[in-house]
Amino acid sequence: MGMPLDQAISLLVAIFHKYSGREGDENTLSKKELRELVQKELTPGEKMKDAEVAELMDELDQNKDQVVNFQEYVTFLGALAMICNELLRD
Repeated sequence: MGMPLDQAISLLVAIFHKYSGREGDENTLSKKELRELVQKELTPGEKMKDAEVAELMDELDQNKDQVVNFQEYVTFLGALAMICNELLRD
């Protein structure tokens, strides 16, 4: 068993791959796959409406290829970490 940060990173990678490739490329998340990931893996995601997921998809899909690749997913995780940091500091 690795160190806590190793475990956390491994979990974040595993979650991406748990949902990616169900539709199409195994290295990307479709809008449907992203919706499932957000709704099942993030507490606020349970309440997200389809329009909000579509907006999130548009924001994350930097190269506008209609899917979220791993790099775009990592950018999303970084933004979530920044939000958590701000919440914990207040």
